[in-house]
Amino acid sequence: MTPAPPELTIRPLAGADELGLFRRLSYVLDHELADDLATGRRRPDWMWVALRGDRVLGRLSWWTGQEGGSPQFLDFFDLDDTLPEPERGAIGLELLEKATAAVVPAGSPRPEYGRFVPPDWREDPAARGVVEARIRVMEASGARMLVERLRLEWRAGTPVPEDSGRLVFRQVSGREDLLALMAPVMEGTLDAHGQADLASGLSAREAAEKHYDEDFAGLRTPREWWRVAELPSGEPVGFVVPARNNYHPMISYIGVLPAHRGHGYIDDLLAEGTRVLAAQDGVERIRAATDLGNVPMAKSFARLGYVNFERAFDMVWDH
Repeated sequence: MTPAPPELTIRPLAGADELGLFRRLSYVLDHELADDLATGRRRPDWMWVALRGDRVLGRLSWWTGQEGGSPQFLDFFDLDDTLPEPERGAIGLELLEKATAAVVPAGSPRPEYGRFVPPDWREDPAARGVVEARIRVMEASGARMLVERLRLEWRAGTPVPEDSGRLVFRQVSGREDLLALMAPVMEGTLDAHGQADLASGLSAREAAEKHYDEDFAGLRTPREWWRVAELPSGEPVGFVVPARNNYHPMISYIGVLPAHRGHGYIDDLLAEGTRVLAAQDGVERIRAATDLGNVPMAKSFARLGYVNFERAFDMVWDH
């Protein structure tokens, strides 16, 4: 890529009062920015802009699920798509590299980059151009595509199946109760993040602990909602973690033990998790996601009436 024009100014926001400047470019998560800043999930010095005069040509921001924590995820990266290539890409790369050098400590892993995209982005030339421009910049910085995911939504009024009676559901009794089921579920997982953890050298138990501690740390709902599914004999079959994060109700995690896969129990687990959330006051939607390659899980969501309203992709840096 060619060098960005020298008159470019790349800097972090001076404070929350510059949020309007940051919003001159747009993205589907813009409505969350003010609350994220107020609660410490974002900081002005994690929110960067590329300017030519007062025109915003690019912006990015990191996010954390823990107030006072280090940046966990790069979830905003936008460019002025009226710019021609290679100028657009050069500006994006300079913005990304300067901001990363300032925010991510030297020698620390770069936080994963993720973006929400339209479900048909490959078929829509305009959407495809926008998405591929971001991917090219990330690849130029050394990132690689980890996974594309389906983002799914159950909407109020969609019928939820009654309990089939095939399984008995009970509350999770504690951390070890759930980890004892999560570890074997990691074996043969179709989840790209789980596969990456195992490929890095983690054991199934270590990968399960990592997912438990990272994925469930920010959940703000009672653990009494979490369910273990058993056969009438008491033999465990799987589990589901219905919860709520900072933004919406969600199916956070779901898994069937290897010995019980192929019998349709995933539908029973998903239905139970959906029933738990749908029974709460004021629930208009329930969010979920699954990897594009996890066809059995995607089909289960479809059978339960979940709509694929969006896709997402995650990119990672190996060094």
